[in-house]
Amino acid sequence: MKIFFNAITLLLIMDPLGNIPPFLSCLKHVQSDRRRKVLVREILFAYLVLLVFLFLGKYLLRLLSLQEETISIAGGIVLFLIALRMVFPSDHRAGDTLAGEPFLVPLAIPLVAGPSTLASLLLLQSSANNTVQLWASLTLAWAVTAIILLSSTILYRLLKERGLIAVERLMGMLLVMLAVQMFINGVAKFMKP
Repeated sequence: MKIFFNAITLLLIMDPLGNIPPFLSCLKHVQSDRRRKVLVREILFAYLVLLVFLFLGKYLLRLLSLQEETISIAGGIVLFLIALRMVFPSDHRAGDTLAGEPFLVPLAIPLVAGPSTLASLLLLQSSANNTVQLWASLTLAWAVTAIILLSSTILYRLLKERGLIAVERLMGMLLVMLAVQMFINGVAKFMKP
């Protein structure tokens, strides 16, 4: 059950439906016969970055001597800010100014493997007993994200811009609740004698 909870959390943070417009915007200058290849390449790059961070994140936490309560409280705050951006988005999108074929930036990093996803991996890593379970959660969330992004043109035609905005805001509201729960859990652990 923990695998699915973590996968849903990571999926909400990766925000694949909210990333469809920036992905399509970044790929509009790429030749149509190369778009699928570029998209697959970028999704795989993002997965590699996430895996590196997953397996090296615990060493970073040890190096910084961070307690689980600190990470939970900070993670709750960061997730809350991310969720607020999803519910109340700004007009600037990462792909608006890019010309040519993207390579690693901005599709892989930061749209899929962004700072919020990496920070969440640190948070989940600190509370996870089993790295294999967290790897399974990450892989599941990444796979769903990959399927959604590979289907981006179809989904964009079906949902249109307003439908994507509505789904992204709903995902943002769910993430607000997860963020508040993380914050409360961290404060509760900190207050225990």
